[in-house]
Amino acid sequence: MTDIIQLLPDNIANQIAAGEVIQRPASAVKELLENAVDAGATEIKLIINDAGKALIQVIDNGKGMSETDARMCFERHATSKIQQIDDLFHIRTMGFRGEALASVAAVSQVELRTKRAGDETGTCIEVENSLVIKQEPIAINTGTSIAMKNLFFNIPARRNFLKSNAAEMRHIVDEFIRVAMSFPHIFFSLTSNGAQLFHLEKGTLKQRIIQILGNQYNAKLVSVQENTDYLNVQGFVGKPETAKKTRGDQYFFVNNRFIKSAYLNHAVMNAYQEVIATDSFPMYVLFIELDPAQIDVNVHPTKQEIKFEDEKIVYAFVQAAVKHALAQFSITPTLEFDIDVNIQQSDAVSKPFTQDKQSAAASSNLYQSFTQKNQAHFIDTGKSELKHWKSFYEPSSKPVEEKFEYEKQLPVQSDDSGMDYATADLLGFVKKKKHQFTDDTVFTQLHSTYIIAPVEDGFLLVNQQTAHERILYERYAAALVGRSISIQRSLFPATIELSPQDSAMLNELIPDLLQLGYQVEPFGLNTFVIQGSPADLEEGNEKAAIEHLMEQYKHFSSDVKFSKREKLIRSLAWQHSVKAGRYLNIKEMRKLVEDLLVCAQPNTTPGGTPTYVEFKGSYLQKLFNA
Repeated sequence: MTDIIQLLPDNIANQIAAGEVIQRPASAVKELLENAVDAGATEIKLIINDAGKALIQVIDNGKGMSETDARMCFERHATSKIQQIDDLFHIRTMGFRGEALASVAAVSQVELRTKRAGDETGTCIEVENSLVIKQEPIAINTGTSIAMKNLFFNIPARRNFLKSNAAEMRHIVDEFIRVAMSFPHIFFSLTSNGAQLFHLEKGTLKQRIIQILGNQYNAKLVSVQENTDYLNVQGFVGKPETAKKTRGDQYFFVNNRFIKSAYLNHAVMNAYQEVIATDSFPMYVLFIELDPAQIDVNVHPTKQEIKFEDEKIVYAFVQAAVKHALAQFSITPTLEFDIDVNIQQSDAVSKPFTQDKQSAAASSNLYQSFTQKNQAHFIDTGKSELKHWKSFYEPSSKPVEEKFEYEKQLPVQSDDSGMDYATADLLGFVKKKKHQFTDDTVFTQLHSTYIIAPVEDGFLLVNQQTAHERILYERYAAALVGRSISIQRSLFPATIELSPQDSAMLNELIPDLLQLGYQVEPFGLNTFVIQGSPADLEEGNEKAAIEHLMEQYKHFSSDVKFSKREKLIRSLAWQHSVKAGRYLNIKEMRKLVEDLLVCAQPNTTPGGTPTYVEFKGSYLQKLFNA
């Protein structure tokens, strides 16, 4: 019997380690940018070709490395930032494990050029598959330039798992923004395939936020500044009107390191609880500074998840800091204390408050409920001056009279059923309806939200928004696999300008949007022209539709079970569906219900929400003991 356990060769061990550190091009971008920051650079340039698959290059003007350090930096666990075990608990640098460059060299062809300020010549090293194949002195400016070429060239299986260029570029932009946001005093630039996407001059944090997230935040940022003995919280939060339906512009940094924390996000959401809708998400860029001994940053390979020694204290400070900032800038709800001139003339103000009046006021239930001990929030349930308080909150019975051309938002009819059967054939729809309606069938709208449709033995209670969402979803799904939706060219095309990360996302969606009736073309840096929209939609709202589509599409971005096309058609179906509160006439209600019942799966939306509930006659009889 021979021994079977053996040490792995260095190149294989490095590739295994690289699987943790370098998962995609964006992972390498993060590691290289952090190293440049740690080198004390004031200017950092990132150059990308083919979404990082062909080239990732970072050029900085930092302190550079000696010839020996340049060779040593590619060894595993080689670092200048840790000398003893206690150093792990006082980490203030970005990269510290000594695995980044070793992992980079294991999965790509690397060229390193570096020089220190006091050296006459620099050093050039080429590494391939963890082996140094070239080393020579060169003339170079002080600083470091490291280029990764042909990522995963020696691991074809890993390369095949990479997403499309647009998707990978979006991840690169995200990592670039996170590093650039935390160091506004450093110049950053990002160039992709020869086009410069970012040119971020040195400045204040507010200037950096506006440079990255857009000028729309210029007058809508609230400063957060709280200093305590335990930690400091500073940064900016958005005013309530900047809240969006998706978690887009939300950044937490702990000791200048970007982190993801659902726990701290909940603290911010609690601070906004009374000023934004429950389904909206505020914008924030918050920096938490505390003793490194109070946190553990090495609990995850990407270092984006950390552990606090006392999470509850950090939660309380963050929530209090945001609440204080909103209150200080009069963002939270306040009472209006300006007194009307007419009030000054009223009897209650102008006439004296006599002893009789004081006694009458003191004996009232209202006075007692607010003056008795521990009764500050007590309201008398008996007869009192407050007995009609609920009437202020009763909904109005007045119907919503706003009308709209509902027919424009539904599929093109090809027969009396109201469904395009060319579309139905592509999806394998069952053309036979479960319920039939006669010309005498009367449809009723309830609260401008529900439709009551009588059937043979009972009635259907249809939710107009979820029903329309199901109809549009199946229509768009058919358009992506068969006949495209017809496009109506715009006489005056709308121009839309997006943030760089949204721009990368829209570039990825352009081919599928064309199938769905939106003709969108790039027009310069982060700018697009909407040349056409679906022919059955009303003109004039193309720009808002695309903006809302992007927000809704990002809502699904964290759910890996959805494909890109699935996210897109779900987003469009929700975006274009008729919303609750819209008045529908009899013809529109009939068409909506009939189109729903010929869908392949009429009873739920794509997300599983019911579209209608059926009440059968037997059930109704039981309700009344008939």
